[in-house]
Amino acid sequence: MDSVVELPCPICLAEGKLMMRAHSAEIPYFGEHTQVTLLCDECGWRQTDFIPADGAKPGGWSICIGDISVLSARIVRSSSCTVCIPELDLEVNPGTSNAGYVTNVEGLLVRFAEVVELVSRDLLEDGGDDAVDRCQELSDRISALKNGDFSEEIHVVLLDPRGHSQILHENAVPRELTGKELARLPVGADPAIFSPDEI
Repeated sequence: MDSVVELPCPICLAEGKLMMRAHSAEIPYFGEHTQVTLLCDECGWRQTDFIPADGAKPGGWSICIGDISVLSARIVRSSSCTVCIPELDLEVNPGTSNAGYVTNVEGLLVRFAEVVELVSRDLLEDGGDDAVDRCQELSDRISALKNGDFSEEIHVVLLDPRGHSQILHENAVPRELTGKELARLPVGADPAIFSPDEI
């Protein structure tokens, strides 16, 4: 369902250019989810989130990348989820332009590798040799995982204060978030929710 939202774009403030798309679908093993995307035809801003039909409580998921089957493990990441690979000291927190997405572990590794490459290029321009070496090491370790080298125990961890994120694999481990984690975890921008009177 596409609807024009009668509110200005939160970025460029253009009137009448904000579109909301909502799509509900059954995601195997996750249940019914609604994907809500807001996008501005004027400036290109977009925000996507996945909202489960059933209630959710804050939670975390983790999985050890220990064999080739784990690379295809399905990941549903909401815009409120922090994704980390602790052994590589990599973490992505929710932010104002953060979007939810569905991918797999390999796709998540590709996302991290792309960011490491981007940072490495910026550092090369600034002449930070030690940091460039660290980026190359991270890139090599991520490539090794994608290529089936599981000699190092590496985990993917999802921490979601809103409980909308999951990992689908028989070896994925769910858990509740601690009070300390809930206090320190960012939740990103509040999802744009409109009443029927505003649409």
